Amino acid sequence: MRPQQVSKILTQEFESVFDGHHTPVMLWGAPGIGKSQIISQVANNHKVKIIDVRLSQMEPSDLRGIPFKNGELVDWSVPSLLPDEKRHGKQGILFLDEITSAPPTVSAAAYQLILDRRLGDYVVPDGWVIFAAGNRQGDRGVTYSMPAPLANRFSHYNLEVHLDDWVAWAYVNQIDERIIGFLRYRPEHLFEFDSAHNPIAFPSPRTWEFVHRALKKFDNDLTLFRQAASACVGEVAGVEITTFVEHMADLPDLDAIINGDNVSIPKQLDLQYAICAALAGRAIAAKNKHNAEEIWGKILNFAKDFPQKELGVMLVSDMQRALGAELFAVPEFKDWANKIADVMFD
Repeated sequence: MRPQQVSKILTQEFESVFDGHHTPVMLWGAPGIGKSQIISQVANNHKVKIIDVRLSQMEPSDLRGIPFKNGELVDWSVPSLLPDEKRHGKQGILFLDEITSAPPTVSAAAYQLILDRRLGDYVVPDGWVIFAAGNRQGDRGVTYSMPAPLANRFSHYNLEVHLDDWVAWAYVNQIDERIIGFLRYRPEHLFEFDSAHNPIAFPSPRTWEFVHRALKKFDNDLTLFRQAASACVGEVAGVEITTFVEHMADLPDLDAIINGDNVSIPKQLDLQYAICAALAGRAIAAKNKHNAEEIWGKILNFAKDFPQKELGVMLVSDMQRALGAELFAVPEFKDWANKIADVMFD
């Protein structure tokens, strides 16, 4: 399932909790594809707290609490990490991360918490949802087979990598446009994980964010950048992104495009992808400016002249995902749409 779809499902689960319709959710997926980040984003969007419980690092008593004598009886202390309405707020997300890496004794302690929303005398506050995430057994991580009683307490979704969704996320999070352009040009490098070959550094949505950080640090020394990038995504992808960045010196003047000047589109395909990423970034950055529609119009005029019309469609699609229906109101949008109508209908 695409990240965008999973995000919508989690949002609806969060918003349905007070209606009594919430079902605990389990996200499955390979390492580094953004499971934790999607859940964190739901919390950020609703401005609520997320309590991240790493079950793989816990003992059963950490979750159940420690017994203590109370007169002639024995009570259990409630762990401070569990949601409390007074300390953490009326709404929030209890996130059971790395649940498939938890030993069976720990996951068994979570059964009642997940299904009944209670653990002994402790009760999960009404406004809190329960989400969990973990790797699959074939993902070369420390994983246990999920017991059937635990699995039956969740609704299950398999998260997959999707380039368009990652690109939309990358623009929002200000990932360097050169990296976005490269992955548009070489989409197969967005995620390459082969557990059979036991990789140490491999491309994933998480490690491309690391490459973004490396580019910010070593932009003036591409030799060091190549080494840093290779340390994040592996040698092959590291060398290729470095070569791509080196070619950016041949890009046409983006300011001239924004000004509506007559700018030739380079013949090299990698540069065309780079231009698309850079212009989409410029369009998004202009959203709250007084001349936003003028800038968008100039970019739309440029987009309709790509030798490969599919690239123009890609550029405008990225703009539309970020800008929404506002883009349709720009006069130049109609001209662009008429120019590439044959591609759209094909």
